[in-house]
Amino acid sequence: QVELVESGGGLVQPGGSLRLSCVASGSGFSVRAMAWYRQAPGKERELVARIVPGGNADYSDSVKGRFTIYGDSAKNTVTLQMNSLQPEDTAVYYCNLEAIKNDLWVYWGQGTQVTVSS
Repeated sequence: QVELVESGGGLVQPGGSLRLSCVASGSGFSVRAMAWYRQAPGKERELVARIVPGGNADYSDSVKGRFTIYGDSAKNTVTLQMNSLQPEDTAVYYCNLEAIKNDLWVYWGQGTQVTVSS
């Protein structure tokens, strides 16, 4: 059984920073990619950043230059460093794992709230 446990998030003022972390527990799988998505009220869930083993990462245009995603393949962890946060970054952030175990499996964390407000 694979489980994603997220930590971080909270309330921050505009221009501030937060760090989100996610650990994937379980065994018998390999990681194809780990990512962070977010969903704001009334909006669809969207990709924020995605990283593959080896370190190649992709970002949504709205966070490029402000957010950085880090991955540790050995520990199956992924971290999202968020700088220069703005009110429009307010959302529930979800950790995502694309795992290979005979087939492709996709797992989600429970979500963590990020609120940017003065």
